[in-house]
Amino acid sequence: MAKVELKQPIVDEISAQVKDAASVVVVDARGLTVAEDTQLRKQLREAGVTYKVYKNTLMKRAFERTDFAQLDEVLEGPSAIAVSKDDATAPARILAKFGKTAQNLEIKAGVVEGTFYDAKGMAAVAAVPSREELLSKLLGSLQSPITNFARVLNQIAEQGGASTEAPAAEEAPAAEAEAPAEEPAEAPAE
Repeated sequence: MAKVELKQPIVDEISAQVKDAASVVVVDARGLTVAEDTQLRKQLREAGVTYKVYKNTLMKRAFERTDFAQLDEVLEGPSAIAVSKDDATAPARILAKFGKTAQNLEIKAGVVEGTFYDAKGMAAVAAVPSREELLSKLLGSLQSPITNFARVLNQIAEQGGASTEAPAAEEAPAAEAEAPAEEPAEAPAE
């Protein structure tokens, strides 16, 4: 078998992974300890992100004629890719968070929904909350006015219930307040 025939299954594997991907992030993970690498892979796997180290030439060949061909310029030195099909920001978010504790992890670049981002751009993408977080914030924003309106109505109802008893209670102190005013005031002692 020729070398090309041996490498073609790997190229096909990479192509299949990135075919319907929402995002692909290229990282340099040199210097990570085995424990750090295991922990990183576990976090990525739990988020539904595929993470694997491939040869740069095989990745370049797999990325040909796709949106991910833009990544060719950063494919130098040891590289790994994190691929997500569902949550476009998940790989960047997890890798950036993990990179804060593991100094040897470097995000080189990425393509998110067809747009190329360099390392600084990927930091901005990593700051974007997940879809679930955004939906929960939206739901909270939608529920907030309704909740506040319900509180106001509840306070009005409570005050309305107290106001039926309040006039009788207010009249008694008013009568007492008038009585002492009619009595002669004592002259101050000199």
